[in-house]
Amino acid sequence: MRIITVSISVFAVSLLLFACSSETAERKMSSEVLRVGVLQIEPVNVRLSAETIAQTEGAKEIEIRPRVGGIVLKRHYHEGMAVKAGEPMYLIDPAPFRKVLAEVQAEFLEQSIQAKKAKTEKERQEKLVAENFVSQRSYDNAVADLMIAEAALHALKARVQQAELDLSYATVRAPIDGIAGRSQISEGTLVAANSSVLTTMAQISPIWVRFSFSDNELVRFNGRLNEGNVEEVILILPDGTEYSVSGAINFAASEIDPLIGTQQLRATFDNPDRRLLPGQFVRVRVISGETDDVFLLPQVAVMTSDLGRYVYVVDNNNVTTTRQITVGEWVGKDWIILEGLQAGDRVVVNNLIRLSSGMTVNPELLDASEVLSSGRK
Repeated sequence: MRIITVSISVFAVSLLLFACSSETAERKMSSEVLRVGVLQIEPVNVRLSAETIAQTEGAKEIEIRPRVGGIVLKRHYHEGMAVKAGEPMYLIDPAPFRKVLAEVQAEFLEQSIQAKKAKTEKERQEKLVAENFVSQRSYDNAVADLMIAEAALHALKARVQQAELDLSYATVRAPIDGIAGRSQISEGTLVAANSSVLTTMAQISPIWVRFSFSDNELVRFNGRLNEGNVEEVILILPDGTEYSVSGAINFAASEIDPLIGTQQLRATFDNPDRRLLPGQFVRVRVISGETDDVFLLPQVAVMTSDLGRYVYVVDNNNVTTTRQITVGEWVGKDWIILEGLQAGDRVVVNNLIRLSSGMTVNPELLDASEVLSSGRK
């Protein structure tokens, strides 16, 4: 009897220990269920956009050449500095032009006297012929002499004006507002009119940005881009930040370049603080129209494999499955999802490294306005 009692006691203790271990295992299993944040996606309307590499260039890029030849005496500007239109940049020795001007002015003065004398003689002959004191031929000769003198006077006046221009051209002035380049010559150099390059200038406010899109990229915009259908051009600086001022298309090629299969475009941007300089490589984002019934997901939620891009979706039983997707462009830091998802799908957006397909998870529904960089719901 005593042996039976001891056996029952041992069995009861064993049963109690098994129940406790089972309860502990269940608690451990429940505590190991991974908590993940999920985003329940809904279709949204997004603006159609495309990005590409671009390069800046001056709105006006010109070579400064002298209009007269001579010895360069002085450079007035500082290389690489802003220059206002009309400011002097170089001085070519003006002495030869002053000499020519003085000579032509003297000839003009002499001819003015000759013309005045011819006019006086013509008036005198006019009175004499009226009283029949001289012949008509004498009067006609006086008229002809006056006309010849006045013609010579006009020719000399034109020469005076040209000499004055040549003297003014001895001071080479900036034709536009812009940034002056490195001087191509030094003081004492002999330069030739209209051929020697003194320096260059670039107008950088506004500044132009040149870029292009291929045939495949233009398909999403239903064909060719132009000034009418492009809503906005956003410039992205080399450090990844967006330029504070939006641009506008000011040139769009009317045909596709047959050599490289692209449409050439150009946008203009205000550049008041001269932050942008010609020759910089940047990126531009062109926005034209919008598309509907697409989804947005943060970039971190989109995974990549040998088969393409995919996401983790949590079903009604809180079990994860992988879903192959087709992505479009970025909107801020979000992907546009074109195919592979349906409205109401719960997509995992964190703890992705610890996930695998078929895993039971503890999903936590997140607010789309806090997860998406665009703030869309």
